[in-house]
Amino acid sequence: MSKRRVSYYYDPDVGSYTYGLTHAMKPQRMRITHELVSAYDMLPKMHILRANRATAETMTRFHTDEYIDFLSRVTPENARRLTYQGTRFLVGDDNPPFEGVFEFSSISAGGSIAAARRLIEGQADIAINWAGGLHHAKKREASGFCYINDIVLGILEMLRYVPRVLYIDIDCHHGDGVEEAFYTTDRVMTCSFHKFGEFFPGTGHIHDRGRGPGRGYALNVPFKDGVTDESYKSIFEPVIDKIIDVYRPSAIVLQCGADSLSGDKLGGLNLTMHGHAHCVQYVRSKNIPLLLLGGGGYTVKNVARAWTYETACALGIERDIDLNLPWNEYFEWFGPRYRLEVLESNLEDLNIRDGSLERNRIKILEFLSELRPAPSVHMQDVPREGLDEHLGLPGVRGHAPIDDLDERLAQHARFVYDLQQDSDGTQSESEGEPESDSSAPRRSARTRAARTRMSITTSKYFTVPSPPPDHGHDHDDGDGEGRDDGDEGGCGHEREHEAWASAREGLPTAGQRKRHFFRSIDDWDPVKRVATERERAGVRQGADAAMVNGNGGRRRGPARRRARVEKVEEEEDMDVDDEMEEDDD
Repeated sequence: MSKRRVSYYYDPDVGSYTYGLTHAMKPQRMRITHELVSAYDMLPKMHILRANRATAETMTRFHTDEYIDFLSRVTPENARRLTYQGTRFLVGDDNPPFEGVFEFSSISAGGSIAAARRLIEGQADIAINWAGGLHHAKKREASGFCYINDIVLGILEMLRYVPRVLYIDIDCHHGDGVEEAFYTTDRVMTCSFHKFGEFFPGTGHIHDRGRGPGRGYALNVPFKDGVTDESYKSIFEPVIDKIIDVYRPSAIVLQCGADSLSGDKLGGLNLTMHGHAHCVQYVRSKNIPLLLLGGGGYTVKNVARAWTYETACALGIERDIDLNLPWNEYFEWFGPRYRLEVLESNLEDLNIRDGSLERNRIKILEFLSELRPAPSVHMQDVPREGLDEHLGLPGVRGHAPIDDLDERLAQHARFVYDLQQDSDGTQSESEGEPESDSSAPRRSARTRAARTRMSITTSKYFTVPSPPPDHGHDHDDGDGEGRDDGDEGGCGHEREHEAWASAREGLPTAGQRKRHFFRSIDDWDPVKRVATERERAGVRQGADAAMVNGNGGRRRGPARRRARVEKVEEEEDMDVDDEMEEDDD
């Protein structure tokens, strides 16, 4: 097999973080993988790099400013207050606010962005970041053990230089966060091979194919329990061949989630290590710049085995390594066989029994046949440095502290976002975009209410509680620690509760008709509204009432002249009264 220039990104600190003792996600798996790669003497065959950690500013290329600011400040102690009793940002128990969550996310995102940049600049043919692949994270919310979507950030970096990127996901769970980010564009084609049904995240129906300009550029290959190497290969190869023939991507991102391996704690598929690695080998054979990322995988020793073997596949030496494990720091973990292997179980392949595999293969190839040839995009030279760097200006962190205007803008943004959540939560399926295939059943979670989530550990739906009535008020976190006056508010702004109290007056409750954006409330009365605003602002009745019109109390025209005359007359009357008093004396 021909050699490739491989760049391998690893940060020694990535294995030092923990989601919790009983949590399924173990960041230590990256450290174990690195130990195995080192034990097999693969490191001298690659460029070993430690990427700069992604800054908060870089993360906001996809995520909202408010969410990134939250991640940078959240700790186990203040999590309940910053999430408003678990109603925003970190919903449910899947995504704990563990110590160092922002630093851990910055390592993952920084590695994927740096790997994408090195790949596109032509310094490597294959780039690897096993700490990446966190494909469930949403724009403003953590999901499925994922806080920052490093995949989206990496693809956005690629799109600065190339017209089209193909994203392939072989994780057991649907890559919903990446698909959602690029659901309306044809510059990124997403293809996810995943288990579908009553299984997290509930999305990834075969008829979810994109929207608008991105219609047809989101592909979903659903499986049932027990898919084997042969079944997987029979659909993976023809689909990838057809995609590359039609779409002609400039680069490929392959998410190698290892929870599709046999025996995974949260998966349900039946792939062996060699069957999983065959996807890497097949995509590598296409000679297209390739970014390999990690992802899921909750049987730690199997994850380390698979990613070590796939690193060898990237180097083209998989046939040269000894499957008997060499001595390493974690050697005892791999007993009793101490081999680089993940064997198949006796789980029945339900995809063969009911014929769904062949039906899905035929339908997906039909979808691809309907696509027009590779979409083009107007490209232009990309500046090699940011505008602030070019002009010598300080970065975001160098600006002055947040002022009153910043606080008001942030309060308004939170208010609008909450309105959107309320609106989405009451939206019916009939208001969505109709699918072209009316006969296709819509079982995807896209039709579910926005306030409903699914847990990755239980694959059960739960309802997200509404924000508390005193949203943003001082409250006790349950451990006797309330917020004092010197502490920051729920999202870093001290007067947030005042903004929510004033902004929510007059809004319809849950039982009333749904509020639409930019549509007046039924009982809107401009006079009453002005009076209410004046009362809130503490404006006195009478002379100061003119401040409502923004003229600082100054009158114009005849009214102003009358006021002057009245003032002169009052002064003359006062002078006359004073003279009369002097005469009396």
